[in-house]
Amino acid sequence: MRVLITGGAGFVGHHFVEHFLKLTDANLVVLDKLTYASSGFDRIRDIQAFDERRVLILAADFAQPLSDGVKREIGGVEYILHLGAESHVDNSIANPEPFVESNVLGTMRMLNFARELASRGTLRAFFYFGTDEVFGPAPEGVAYKESDRHLPKNPYAAAKSGGEMLVHAYRNTYGLPAIITRTMNIFGERQHPEKFIPKVINSLRERKAMPIHADATRTRAGVRAYIHARNVADAYLFLLRKIEDGTPIIGEDFHIIGEREVDNLSLAREIARIMDRELLYEMVDFHSSRPGHDLRYALDGSKIAALGWHLPKTFEYGLEKTVRWFLANDRWLNLS
Repeated sequence: MRVLITGGAGFVGHHFVEHFLKLTDANLVVLDKLTYASSGFDRIRDIQAFDERRVLILAADFAQPLSDGVKREIGGVEYILHLGAESHVDNSIANPEPFVESNVLGTMRMLNFARELASRGTLRAFFYFGTDEVFGPAPEGVAYKESDRHLPKNPYAAAKSGGEMLVHAYRNTYGLPAIITRTMNIFGERQHPEKFIPKVINSLRERKAMPIHADATRTRAGVRAYIHARNVADAYLFLLRKIEDGTPIIGEDFHIIGEREVDNLSLAREIARIMDRELLYEMVDFHSSRPGHDLRYALDGSKIAALGWHLPKTFEYGLEKTVRWFLANDRWLNLS
């Protein structure tokens, strides 16, 4: 098996690289433009993935047309896992343009490349890595299913929805063998310190108050269903093996979610318990001052569960492992 992973040097992508190296004999091609979010090749180095026998790493921007030389180096991959994207909501609110370039135009570039491979008979499936945010906020008691309508509320979510719509169009118009997945808030080792869990760890280490996004009354914290990155990678490997086994899932969408919801204040308190520190915090009405930040997202994960996939590790296990890893590798808490 030969697999192309876009964004493979980034946070989510490098966990996929590690997972596939450990659990398969696949050959991997990493395509990454090495922005601040990828920290160069540091994540790939840290998991010791510089394996010339199995891993080829290419520095290129997929929002630009792939050169003939890059295409030649990628070769005849059987699977494209299109994980690469601009993903920071605050940054998308400040400047939407890079998000449209990467998440919409970049997706079109990769879909066009996938069409070339499909026409030569090498491509088995193109996977688009989507987000829960395309559906917009979820009312209490609602968990969106794969076929529900999109209602993105910020530029990041809108750009990811635009990428999804292109995948739908390429499936319908060109018969491209494509699968869309959506997941919720992902955490794990080597996550950028701008994200919530590393932020909480830093606040506790420095004994500073942590802002907790809340509703307008500043009494109800935002809610998410967090999932460790290796669990997401495991779901992808499960779907690839289903394709290899002949299960007819091409053209389907799947939600990959954690086992339970947790509000951000409870999550911060759990991190404080692991670190044996007192949590200082401030409830902040961030949504009213920055429209586009939603209080609750929720997905229904029953479809992939019905196929037989289940979380290999619990949320509690993943969180404690991640927090203790950051404390033992604190240089990752100080990335610029």
